[in-house]
Amino acid sequence: MQSFIWAPEHSDALRDCLSRGMSYGQAASAINARFGTEFTRNAAIGRAKRLGLKTASVRKVLPSRRRPGRWGEPASNPPQKVARLAAPVAPAPEPVKPVKLRCVGIKPRLLAFADLEPGDCRYPYGGEKEGEAYAFCGHPRIPRSSYCRPHHALTHGLGTVSERMSVPVSLRLVKAA
Repeated sequence: MQSFIWAPEHSDALRDCLSRGMSYGQAASAINARFGTEFTRNAAIGRAKRLGLKTASVRKVLPSRRRPGRWGEPASNPPQKVARLAAPVAPAPEPVKPVKLRCVGIKPRLLAFADLEPGDCRYPYGGEKEGEAYAFCGHPRIPRSSYCRPHHALTHGLGTVSERMSVPVSLRLVKAA
């Protein structure tokens, strides 16, 4: 079986493994042993992220080692734990409202890719949510570009490539219109 295909039963097994507190590597190994696949730890991480899964926060406690003494001396006792004062808890940050960014001042035609003509703008819209289809602007594009004039200015900025590269960029958050 190809290791890059996540069948529904593989995803269910990943959910089960992560809910039992397994790490991503352990979960991948368990799925591989059960189904004969070749998923890697990174494949399990990517699939879990796409499914919106998180591992149970398990804090691993390693056994403390006793340090051996010098030649012939008995091992020293581990250092005593010192009580520490609790650090002040920082207040939880206030949730930030998502900013709805405005594109440009034109109303896109929202054409499917198959409906685009050779001279239509290919600026994409949509596709943010899983399963949401992409649509494209569809207005007449400018020569030697894939975009109409407003979208070309939005994506390329002003000036030539070398002029844009020499200007330091500073980003700032602006309020949505």
